Amino acid sequence: MKSTKKPSVLVVEDEHPLRKVLSEKFTEEGFRVSNARNGLEGLVKAAKEHPDMILLDIVMPKMDGITMLSKLRKTRWGKNAEVVLLTNLSDTSKVAAGFTRGVYSYLVKSDWKLNDVVKLVRKKLR
Repeated sequence: MKSTKKPSVLVVEDEHPLRKVLSEKFTEEGFRVSNARNGLEGLVKAAKEHPDMILLDIVMPKMDGITMLSKLRKTRWGKNAEVVLLTNLSDTSKVAAGFTRGVYSYLVKSDWKLNDVVKLVRKKLR
């Protein structure tokens, strides 16, 4: 029997307009959504909520996304958490650092549409 539980997404993004748009879109698409404004807040929420997918910005105050990812991977639950990096960076070293820590994918913010992000997440969570 298939679970009827809604999939959950944690959006870790310091830019309020983008965080809001992603949250609203995923909510409309039937996901349970929670938000964090920085990596420190994201790490706490991820540990507490165990979301099915984490959408993680790289450049943020208090704790950047790569540091959050590194700390997340050291936890029992977090070592296998599904993560998609969101970035404005074309800095391949930061993206490479994410992949060495087991991210599913990364998206350059200026290159994607909201529906594409939802499709990527749904594909991975199937």
